[in-house]
Amino acid sequence: MKNTFLTLIIAAGTISPVAVAAQYKEPEKKDKQEIFYPQVSFDSLQAKKMLARGSATIKGVAFTKAKDKNWGLKMGKRILANQIRVVLLPVTPYFNAWYQLRKEKENTRKRRYVYLSNEAYRYRLEAITNSSGEFTFPEMKPGTYFLQGFLPYTQNGYYHEYTGAAYNGYNRTNYYELKQYSVNHEDRIEAFVEVKENGEIVNVKLH
Repeated sequence: MKNTFLTLIIAAGTISPVAVAAQYKEPEKKDKQEIFYPQVSFDSLQAKKMLARGSATIKGVAFTKAKDKNWGLKMGKRILANQIRVVLLPVTPYFNAWYQLRKEKENTRKRRYVYLSNEAYRYRLEAITNSSGEFTFPEMKPGTYFLQGFLPYTQNGYYHEYTGAAYNGYNRTNYYELKQYSVNHEDRIEAFVEVKENGEIVNVKLH
């Protein structure tokens, strides 16, 4: 009887793995990311006032250039921003804090990102470029603004792929085949623009 009683206690104390749900799943290191926000209060009334209607116009052209694969420098012809969204943000003290924090903390390779708060991002204007990369923000008030867009493009090129070798006596001949490659990119293009007075037209290059 004692053996039977002990067996029942052990069975009753068994924890079914199905009955317990994991409270936290540890992400893979490659998926971990750090998110930072400015530690400054956002003044929505100030932002709203800066985005009120004025009589100035901001006109621009958005473009980028492909990076040289050897030097990493943007070279060559312009790649025009065709039908991309350009965002305009008022440069407030909150924005300045975000921009400075981004310079200090952001590192996309290490998955470290600096974001605006949802409330701050709501106070923005948007424009869509045409096929020539041109965009316009009409009815702007005097002030300083920040423009940002994301421009996708494909970089094409050629390389020689080794396919084998042949021997003729003591001589060796290597054979290569010309292959084409395509690499997709997305450049973040940004610019600050200042409207000094009502009625003026300010031209800007966003790249």
